[in-house]
Amino acid sequence: MSEQLDNPSSSKVRSIGQNFRITGWISFILQLVLGVVSTLLLLVFVIGRRPGTPSATAETGFGVFLAVCGIISLGISVYLAFRCKNIGRKLQSTNPSNRPRKIETVKTLQLALIVNLVGMLLTLLGAQAIVGSLVVKAVSSQAITTLGAVDPNRISGQDMLVVQANNNTITAHFVGLVGSIWLLNRITK
Repeated sequence: MSEQLDNPSSSKVRSIGQNFRITGWISFILQLVLGVVSTLLLLVFVIGRRPGTPSATAETGFGVFLAVCGIISLGISVYLAFRCKNIGRKLQSTNPSNRPRKIETVKTLQLALIVNLVGMLLTLLGAQAIVGSLVVKAVSSQAITTLGAVDPNRISGQDMLVVQANNNTITAHFVGLVGSIWLLNRITK
């Protein structure tokens, strides 16, 4: 492929460049939208939480911390998806000196894979901590106390926001993984 990268009229290089542009854009947009939604849901959860309430347990706090770490790694992945779009534009250039080297392109894709795998791992661990604390909360409490008052230990809709945020982040990392693996497959053929 290195000979083809030096040939400005190579249809294979232009095809790979088109694949990079389209996949980069799709990955960028999907990850960005899911990341923004996840961030907003986590902000609503954190801001709306009252100190001292049972939803402020150590497990939930650690899970939220891991979820935030997953979102930070998602931000890096969004940047790498944008970079893939730019690599595709450069690969379509008729000037061979403007094209990135194959090794640089592969390294970018490998970095995207690592970032998405680490982000997915952090988010999954966060989800396990959060869901585990919610299960304990649900099993150990009743919705209504004997006096008819609402039990502060019951799971609220706000508790579910952080679960939804984690699911969105995991999905966004999955999109990044699929895009990176597909592009890596295309460039190494």
